[in-house]
Amino acid sequence: MIKVGLFGIGLDTYWPQFEGLLERLEGYQKQVADKMESFGAEVVNVGLVDSSEKAREKAQVLKTEDVDILFLYVSTYALSSTVLPVVQKLGCPVVILNIQPVSAIDYESFNKLGDRGEMTGEWLAHCQACSVPELANVFNRSGIDYEFVTGYLDEPAVWNEIQDWIDASQVAKVMNNNRLGVLGHYYCGMLDVYSDLTKQSAAFGTHIEIVEMCELKRYRDEATDTEVNEKIKEFHTTFEVVEACEEDEIKRAAKTSVALDKLVEAHNLGSLAYYYEGDSGNEYENIVTSVIAGNTLLTGRNIPVAGEYEVKNAQAMKIMDAFGVGGSFSEFYAMDFNDDIVMLGHDGPAHFAIAEGNVQLVPLPVYHGKPGKGLSIQMTVKHGPVTLLSVVEGKDDVFLLVAEGESVEGPVLQIGNTNSRYRFSIGARGFMNEWSKQGPSHHCAIGVGHIGNKLGKLGKLLNLRVVTIC
Repeated sequence: MIKVGLFGIGLDTYWPQFEGLLERLEGYQKQVADKMESFGAEVVNVGLVDSSEKAREKAQVLKTEDVDILFLYVSTYALSSTVLPVVQKLGCPVVILNIQPVSAIDYESFNKLGDRGEMTGEWLAHCQACSVPELANVFNRSGIDYEFVTGYLDEPAVWNEIQDWIDASQVAKVMNNNRLGVLGHYYCGMLDVYSDLTKQSAAFGTHIEIVEMCELKRYRDEATDTEVNEKIKEFHTTFEVVEACEEDEIKRAAKTSVALDKLVEAHNLGSLAYYYEGDSGNEYENIVTSVIAGNTLLTGRNIPVAGEYEVKNAQAMKIMDAFGVGGSFSEFYAMDFNDDIVMLGHDGPAHFAIAEGNVQLVPLPVYHGKPGKGLSIQMTVKHGPVTLLSVVEGKDDVFLLVAEGESVEGPVLQIGNTNSRYRFSIGARGFMNEWSKQGPSHHCAIGVGHIGNKLGKLGKLLNLRVVTIC
């Protein structure tokens, strides 16, 4: 759970002048805090800061609490000198809440109050916008990054924005604390997939743990009949195991799945990228040709696994999974110009939690471009809105590449792979051209729902560029 810092701002000169104004503004701030807690955040609400002395005191409280993100609630006009010390001391992402109590002042009732002093107090309860340019001016001149949420208390769009910030902050924390395992080696010659592990750690805070095939083999050799039988039951519970799957292949995949679970547990991994070949008939080849079912189970229980040693895509899959939208391993399969769609899928692990219908475990006589044969996953991503994400290592930086589209009905390839049909607002040709021009690897992560807004906020929190295609 993330810690959200919340402080309101006002001016102490007002309180003796306008009876009840302070209590009213504190009530609005409590509404904000309560709503944030309903989004799953631990809210550290330090109340209303109305003087420079109080600013330093509350800044220390928030610093001690080590909040992940800071929300600055503008309750009325406030001096920027009461705000700057708090933000400077914390040094964490800042979102300014320019939120009025209502969508508009009731002018008729307001003007009937008669007493201009009372009217001024009423106005001050609605003048949140007054401080906003002043705060932006001071933050700009101080080199402090910030974002705005502007609206009124009962406006759904306001709370959607705040929830997106909280969700994005939670994902940033997940990535910062994630342990990504890398097992095996790159697919030789696949230059786009090669990654700079230091850049990945720097961009996301991810710890990268290099794990060995020999350790995985040891866990596999130690697997008991009871463990293997339990895993076979899990296969049948999770997948539609087609009749063509041979009993020996199921057992082989189950034994490897038991070993994968132990490897993940031993290193406390939150994600994994892998690839291996080995000499024909080698025991390591026996392992790597039987990993897809087990890696799919891991992916479905929030430990996403990317094949072909695609570290960048393991990162993208973890981001999508942390947002709760899946994140299935995909590459471009074909284009259908008659239906104006692009087909994406893969022959590796899938995110079975976002499947349309049954997830089939099927035999493959050959893994295209890879050694051996074994069991594979055949599924389609749930029909409806989807978001594609690629973590891109460009010439100068690591950035996020995003596109929103739709998973649509229609014929797919029954070749023992995941594959789905996707339609985009800019058309198949436009999408392929614009996506490819950004220079991603040929892999991406696909999640259900449109979460481009959340990914944009994650980019701001991580100080990464976000390029949105559609």
